[in-house]
Amino acid sequence: MPRKLNRDEKRALRASSLALFLKSYGRRSQKGVEPNDRRYDRQEEEAIKRLSPDELDALLRDDEED
Repeated sequence: MPRKLNRDEKRALRASSLALFLKSYGRRSQKGVEPNDRRYDRQEEEAIKRLSPDELDALLRDDEED
């Protein structure tokens, strides 16, 4: 049976997921290459849009707090 994640582990997982999304979302397309080569998860985008500004800021600054 898989172990359940505690609150800090869930937060770290969510922060790393957000960082990966932002890296994919913010990447510039390459000249002369397929314009739709920047794939990212649309469900993740919707979840980020639903976050409160305070929660989003906390996730973005996750590494700075420790």
